[in-house]
Amino acid sequence: MRHTRDKRRETFQPRPHAAQRQNQSTRQDSEQRDASKAEKRVLNRRTGALPAETLPLILEVAPNDDYALIDSGGGRKLEQYGAYRIVRPEGQAIWQAALPAKEWERADAIFTGDTDEEGMGRWRFPKAALGETWPMKHDGIDYLGRFTSFRHVGVFPEQASHWDHMAGLIAKAGRPVKVLNLFGYTGLASFVAARAGAEVTHVDASKKAIGWARENQQVARLTERPIRWIVEDAMKFVEREERRGSRYDIVLFDPPAYGRGPKGEVWQLFDDLPAMADLCRAILTPKPLAVVLTAYSIRASFFAIHALMRDTFAGMGGRVESGELIIREKSAGRALSTSLFSRWVAA
Repeated sequence: MRHTRDKRRETFQPRPHAAQRQNQSTRQDSEQRDASKAEKRVLNRRTGALPAETLPLILEVAPNDDYALIDSGGGRKLEQYGAYRIVRPEGQAIWQAALPAKEWERADAIFTGDTDEEGMGRWRFPKAALGETWPMKHDGIDYLGRFTSFRHVGVFPEQASHWDHMAGLIAKAGRPVKVLNLFGYTGLASFVAARAGAEVTHVDASKKAIGWARENQQVARLTERPIRWIVEDAMKFVEREERRGSRYDIVLFDPPAYGRGPKGEVWQLFDDLPAMADLCRAILTPKPLAVVLTAYSIRASFFAIHALMRDTFAGMGGRVESGELIIREKSAGRALSTSLFSRWVAA
């Protein structure tokens, strides 16, 4: 729901022209970036042997009872999330759909994006009106799917490969493990880590996303597990953790191409990622397990983040594995690439 306009504010502070608003926003972003540059972390190329490497590594999620990519094509994808069939835009699906139109017409929800409404106003429900949330599962963990105004549904199923890998590392460690989940969104990675026995710190700049994650913790019946919820700019948080001497065995970071912190901090991936990766190394324990980077919607090859991660972890041994996360389609077996990743794993 939109907020009612304050007529008095409109009277004394007329709305600027659109171009003027854009110029003001651009100027504010520039000022905030300039301010952050003044405090930017000094980065020097590390000495020491580079970690071993594996690339390209393609991590695949196959159709399962919890989630399936049923079909794709024509710039769209048809997915099964629990009980619901959902149609959403997918720019990479430049091929033609394999299933007939009648299969797509069975969808329970279709993202249209044709209004400026918040929440479910951008979704159409052909069969019956649906609530904002619905019950979902991942590998026995209950959580809530959610229809959002930005087409996402509260989970990125392609990351299940990372979650399984992380859970295996925690189980094999044979000791207490501390996990830091940066840009943590609605919490599924944090729940997988907590269920595996780790102590988790979950950070997201969105108060709303943290609220959803805490709700999911209740649904997952994991309220007794040690998960610390932090609403803060990720960069500021890790800088402070470095100063405090806080250390972690596993760090997950899934940054956006562009974003804002709760106090207007500006994140630009290509500008800020090198410092973030360096900080993630700085806050590792003496016997760390892994650092996992996932990148969405960027104009770059995984070779770029692979080189960054190898340089960042020079002298630490282990291996850097980089490639793509893909989802295997059920109808014709095609692979839909969703994101790039690079992860350092201790020897």
